[in-house]
Amino acid sequence: MSGQFPFPLERIRNFCIIAHIDHGKSTLADRFIQETKLVSDREFQNQLLDSMDIERERGITIKSQAVTMLYTSKDGTEYCLNFIDTPGHVDFSYEVSRAIASCEGALLLVDATQGIEAQTLANFYIALEQNLEIIPVLNKVDLPSADIPAITEQIEHDLGLDTEMIFAVSAKTGLGIIELLEGIIKHCPTPHNSPRNPDWGDRDATLKALIFDSHYDPYRGVVLHIRVFQGMLRKGERFRLMHGREGEQAEYDVEDIGYFQIKLVSGNSLSAGEAGYLIGNVKNISEVTVGDTITVADGPAEEPLPGFKPVKPVVFSSIYPVDSNLYDDLIRSMEKLSLNDASLSYEKDASAALGFGFRCGFLGLLHLEVIQERLESEFDLNIVLTAPSVRYRITGNDGRQWYLDNPAHYPKPNTFKMVEEPYIRAAIITPGDFLGGLMALCSRKRGIQKNMHYLDTKRVELVYEMPLGEILFDFYDKLKSVSRGYASFDYEIIDYQPTELSKVDILINGDVVDALALLTHKDNAQYRGRAICEKLSKEIPRHQFKIPIQAAIGGTIIARETINALRKDVTAKCYGGDITRKKKLLEKQKEGKKRMKMVGSVELPQSAFLAALKSQDTDS
Repeated sequence: MSGQFPFPLERIRNFCIIAHIDHGKSTLADRFIQETKLVSDREFQNQLLDSMDIERERGITIKSQAVTMLYTSKDGTEYCLNFIDTPGHVDFSYEVSRAIASCEGALLLVDATQGIEAQTLANFYIALEQNLEIIPVLNKVDLPSADIPAITEQIEHDLGLDTEMIFAVSAKTGLGIIELLEGIIKHCPTPHNSPRNPDWGDRDATLKALIFDSHYDPYRGVVLHIRVFQGMLRKGERFRLMHGREGEQAEYDVEDIGYFQIKLVSGNSLSAGEAGYLIGNVKNISEVTVGDTITVADGPAEEPLPGFKPVKPVVFSSIYPVDSNLYDDLIRSMEKLSLNDASLSYEKDASAALGFGFRCGFLGLLHLEVIQERLESEFDLNIVLTAPSVRYRITGNDGRQWYLDNPAHYPKPNTFKMVEEPYIRAAIITPGDFLGGLMALCSRKRGIQKNMHYLDTKRVELVYEMPLGEILFDFYDKLKSVSRGYASFDYEIIDYQPTELSKVDILINGDVVDALALLTHKDNAQYRGRAICEKLSKEIPRHQFKIPIQAAIGGTIIARETINALRKDVTAKCYGGDITRKKKLLEKQKEGKKRMKMVGSVELPQSAFLAALKSQDTDS
């Protein structure tokens, strides 16, 4: 590092990069890193900040990454630029909100070939609510299909931003990167001149720092990502988590502190206006909450930083190890994973069919898939997931309300008077050519149209209210299929509305398998029950007896499939003789099959549970 830390406040800029998915955030971050010489040409690789294998395989950013850069401007002044590269998928909007909360400015990246999309608008409004200075950036201007005048008009019309502030860049080729860095220095507020709070930036005040992320290092333990808003934190001091439990357990020693420069670069302190990492002697990992406020243990601040909101999962599923002996390994893996992913919530669960596991809350189906892949690839675990579900609100006969996300705990019909399911407000931006197909798709998903207006001559915004449970499985895929990839989708949870729910139990050889039960709207119950039975009949291996697979609502069977028994040719040794001899052997075999069915148990392979899960990925 060539600069002398801490930098003067007037030479520090904190900003984040926000955009719709696949608009070039990670590529722009690569150009920033190359321009400021954070890594050598030999060490550089594309998507440098996407450190997880799953991010590189899918080509998406899953976890926010913070970087401290030193940039010498055209007038020779050295600046400290702290930026956070954020995800673009709607499932990870919580990551975006935490990044925005730790900055004074935001680069709003817009694809010059695709224009403003749903998540662009969603992230723009989050930044606007936090009173950030928003700098619009037009990316991919080097492509032949780029329509710069039209997209510039969209930015002015849809977002109300000044077109003179728009920076045209190509993150792929590096065009316009220097001009953008100069623009960040000019337009992004300094920490002590923040439009969010003019009192922030006082380095002599009592320490207040925001934990905007965390990760787990196998050698050093919990690493906290913090942004200091006021005061100073030094190595060797004791600090306190203001939202943690009271007592000594919520106080820790600063073992190491420093900056993110791709690698962790140790320093002596972090001052107001700076962002970096903090390693303390954290022993109880459950006390570390992203969004918490850090203050000093001796003379702590009276109030935490505003805006702390615990994450609210919207999709729930249970995770079990295939081998029950690996349950302890799953416990340790979930603890470490929760430090790397603050959005993951979990609690212990048990199933008669699958043993001990965890009931987990996710931000969406993509989040669920990411957690599954990380457990399997990073921790070498073989796991089974149950069918995803949303959280329902139930009103009992006595008026008491409670929430339910596990089908196994669904009460008997005569014990409650109302069930409500979560609804979302979905915003879909699409070219007008695909309007009819998308409206039909939303109607099939029980959507109610609330608004439709033309953003310009080619683009339409549809606003629907629909049940969250209807978009869980295949809605996003079908949206892209109907619109040939041109439509974009964003949603927010709004409220609960009454619904008619059915619990579908799956019976294998007459026994209920609790891990396969699902809750669904009554109109979809028969279809989904039949789909699961058909899938299971293809995955469960044949046994020495017939295996009935049934879907039932209460005592009513709504679907059935049968797996035929394996049958030995018991008449093979008969080389002629009376027919009664063959019949006698067949009858004896038949009686044996009956006895075997009474005492026989069916082995369910992991593929059967995965098949049941995938059987929901169909349109009803």
